[in-house]
Amino acid sequence: MAPHDPLHGSDDATPEPATLDIEIALTRQILDETATLNIHSRDDMLKAAVALNCRARGLLAALDEEAGR
Repeated sequence: MAPHDPLHGSDDATPEPATLDIEIALTRQILDETATLNIHSRDDMLKAAVALNCRARGLLAALDEEAGR
């Protein structure tokens, strides 16, 4: 198997979320921005994967905070 760099490591810190409303707005913004990227472009898909991963982590952190977890 070829070596690789993970998108997110187990030692990476959990993001400090904004409010849930802000996190939802940011997630929608990233979804809009990445929707038009070229699916055949490795660079575009890498950008989308990183952006969506970061936003999903922020959104989940905000949901956890709101739920008191």
